[in-house]
Amino acid sequence: MWRVAFVVACGIHLYGVYSPHQAASSVDFPYSDKLAHLFLFGSVAYFGLRAGVPARYLLPVVAANAVISEIVQYYWLPFRSGDPFDSVADLCGLAVGAWLGFRAIRTQKLPSTT
Repeated sequence: MWRVAFVVACGIHLYGVYSPHQAASSVDFPYSDKLAHLFLFGSVAYFGLRAGVPARYLLPVVAANAVISEIVQYYWLPFRSGDPFDSVADLCGLAVGAWLGFRAIRTQKLPSTT
């Protein structure tokens, strides 16, 4: 189940950051795009860890993608704009997702005290 969730999260993530047009949303409040970036990168980190992808591979690749995706958007996607603050939101999402993932794994491994 975690592997399927990871694959779905990766697909949504890649579509969200590399599609030629920015996804339009009826949700419009200040910094809603930053929240979307936080969610996209956090979900990949969380589900990847839960699926058993080694953190030493997963986290650096996702972190590199946070920067690379903004460079690609700036230079090669004409209807997108690269924003350094999006990379900050991406890395924050990665940190939150990794923290939640490590926490869930650790909690799952703890023996029952009852």
